[in-house]
Amino acid sequence: MSASLHLAVRNATALTTALARARGHELVSRQGFLAMNGEPLLRVLVRRPHPAPDDLAELALLVERARARIVVEDSFSTVDGAGLGLTAKHMPVMLRHARPVPPPALEVVPARTPADVALVERVVVDGFPLTGFPPGGALPAGLLDAEGVALHLARRGGEPAGACLTVAADHAIGVYWLATLPAHRSRGVGRALLHAVLADPVPATLTATDEGLPLYDSLGFEVVTRATWWSN
Repeated sequence: MSASLHLAVRNATALTTALARARGHELVSRQGFLAMNGEPLLRVLVRRPHPAPDDLAELALLVERARARIVVEDSFSTVDGAGLGLTAKHMPVMLRHARPVPPPALEVVPARTPADVALVERVVVDGFPLTGFPPGGALPAGLLDAEGVALHLARRGGEPAGACLTVAADHAIGVYWLATLPAHRSRGVGRALLHAVLADPVPATLTATDEGLPLYDSLGFEVVTRATWWSN
């Protein structure tokens, strides 16, 4: 497996850890997987290819007992989620090597207060979408204190238009939940956000949706692998 893929998985591990702590959810950490367990989501991140049998057995037990929505992210595509009653979809994991970017064409500002975080959450929930969470449940204000985590808001015409979350770890940056509100799509909001968060001269990683692929391709992101995402 490539170093770029392992870099992306380690960054996702940092995100999952920060989210679990901020949300007050149980965090189950094993060599083969990391699980964030709480309402309304059991989120499992496979940390290495071919987890040990004991890890797979514990993962299966977590899924069996879950009373919430289940998502298992397997960038190595070696876990049999179908055997757990889950359905697969595939999304590309992408990496961009450090290179200069223009300044953002729109205003992009970091979240600094709980009110800022609430605004970023609303944009992400409405624009991504990120469903099932109560207000303050998806992106809690506690993320302001999480090491390496930053939330970013783009404005267009003075109005909130887009947002994303980033995680700095291992001298790289991970980009998550890049979202644009419907009224502001195809107006350069996503590009402005990326120009802002890619300003640091470090590699960047993300998992792309089909809609986002053309933008990420144009900015020099390259596909590392197609991860398997299992869900119920």
